[in-house]
Amino acid sequence: MPFVETNGVRLSYATAGAGEPVLLIMGTGASGHAWTMHQTPALHRAGYRTIVFDNRGVPPSDAPDGKYSMADLMADTAGLIEALDLAPCRIVGTSLGAMVAQELAVAAPGLVRCAVLLATRARTDVTRSALAAAERSLSEGGVRLPPVYAAAVAAQQMFSPATLNADVDAATWLELFELTGGGLGAGGQAWVETGQDRRAALAAVTAPCRVIAFADDLITPPHLAREVAEAIPDCDYVELADCGHLGHLEQPDAVNAAIVDFLDAH
Repeated sequence: MPFVETNGVRLSYATAGAGEPVLLIMGTGASGHAWTMHQTPALHRAGYRTIVFDNRGVPPSDAPDGKYSMADLMADTAGLIEALDLAPCRIVGTSLGAMVAQELAVAAPGLVRCAVLLATRARTDVTRSALAAAERSLSEGGVRLPPVYAAAVAAQQMFSPATLNADVDAATWLELFELTGGGLGAGGQAWVETGQDRRAALAAVTAPCRVIAFADDLITPPHLAREVAEAIPDCDYVELADCGHLGHLEQPDAVNAAIVDFLDAH
């Protein structure tokens, strides 16, 4: 894979397809390659060129020691857009990637043509704060959970009952999570601060946006995702059933249709 040097790190990226560019930003600890399972093929069919990349902390991109910040990830992404001459570009982000896209739209509006924000939020709440604190406590204590246990916990957090109650689907995801070390690793990304209330800041976003929320999402639940859509002036809201936090993998056809419909309009 080629690399871009930006903000003191090297980021691996891949581009495919032809047409107007769409940059896809993945969530915590996940490889940009995850987009290629379902989203990039759909975007190629719709006539777009896609750019996926690995955020800092996800090999083969650089993974410097220490705790990362939202400013780090936002500057990395801005540098990538500038280095590849994509601005202003369409952006699709999920989870932490969607929050990066939001901050980019606030701080560098000239880089963002429009954005689709999957599984996002503009603040946290008591339940989500408790989960983040618990996970950071394990990391600080050097605790490494057995992969079989970590995989089971991750599956409960990431998927909807529709998937968890379907034995074949659940077994497939559990096996995959266990093989990859028990779910989604975070490293320095685990320390990115996502708890601050950014609703007032999002009022400055000028790019058209669409929030796609997942009805069974435990990490970025619909009530928090809807607040993002309400905070951004030109933003609509789509909520999809039978999806957990990884709704883009659970219900890819519905997610892809919502993405392409919005991008085509902007």
